[in-house]
Amino acid sequence: MLSFQPPAIGDEEIDAVVETLRSGWLTTGPRAVELERRMADYLEVEHVLALASGTAALHLALAALGVGPGDEVITSPITWPATANVIVHTGAAPVFVDVRDADLNIDPELVPAAVTERTKAILPVHLAGQPCDLDPIHALGIPVVEDAAHAAESRYRDRKIGSLSDATCFSLYATKNIAAGEGGLVATNRSDVADAVRDLRLMRRGDGSLYDIPVAGYKANLSDILGAIALAQLDKVERHRERRARQFALYDEAVAELDGIEPLARDPRDTHALHLYVVRIDADEAGASRDDYQRALADENIATSIHFLPVHTLTYYRERFPGISLPVAERAGREVLSLPVSPAHSDDDIRDAVTALRRVHAHFTA
Repeated sequence: MLSFQPPAIGDEEIDAVVETLRSGWLTTGPRAVELERRMADYLEVEHVLALASGTAALHLALAALGVGPGDEVITSPITWPATANVIVHTGAAPVFVDVRDADLNIDPELVPAAVTERTKAILPVHLAGQPCDLDPIHALGIPVVEDAAHAAESRYRDRKIGSLSDATCFSLYATKNIAAGEGGLVATNRSDVADAVRDLRLMRRGDGSLYDIPVAGYKANLSDILGAIALAQLDKVERHRERRARQFALYDEAVAELDGIEPLARDPRDTHALHLYVVRIDADEAGASRDDYQRALADENIATSIHFLPVHTLTYYRERFPGISLPVAERAGREVLSLPVSPAHSDDDIRDAVTALRRVHAHFTA
């Protein structure tokens, strides 16, 4: 079985972990601090705070902006449920806005109609590594927290994702372009947001008999072990990007010849992070449904994934917020399929996936 998105771990990551264990630092220490400094340079932003997960980053960023009970946060339905879950965790309500058909990012033309007097923030998602259209969202004058879990390397109109909004949140999860296993980052140019996240991520400030708690914080700090892995991954980010770019090119060439299979749009004005290669499968033209293709590819020993089922159709959200109709997202949820991409894969691995996809397509369209 060709794994979907295995992490590319080498001797550098292993040596970094061993060195950290020998240093005596298991929890937050110098490596987590170094990661914050280096990521701030990489993201071209004033402040980066390292946290236990991308979910924690989103949660604390919203809390730092004062989002709470009675508020609303506008977001996309095509995302991992954590994006909506953190809104619920603050006590606020998610307001889902439909997505654009081309790239499945939130449709900025629909956002103004969703704004009410209770709107406290907008939480857009950069799906698969394609930046969403931020300028019209920023023009509304409402605080913006970007879900950039897929977008560590992205630029929007030549401006680095991470430096543009009130807060931008990244993930260091095992499948991400900078993979530590777990972990997250909040990037911001606002000192007040950075200070608030700093207080919220730990249970206390200070040491000994002088410690204090300025807020009821969370245990959401990043360990030095994970920080060390992330630093080793950051050293390889350009090398890994080159491998993924070759993999995207191989897929682009293949799917251009397959009726009914189309990749998500990539805007040439932006820098795509090349995190996920997502195609949409039109059952009428491709001869079978997305689920049929996923099962057939598994029979060919090719692992795939789905990014994503619309959040508002999942049980918790369907029951708590009934009656939502988002037709573009709902159709996409039936069509999207993500193909294997990872710097751990060789070009020949991707050629194997392409060969299997061609064979499955030929079978279904015969």
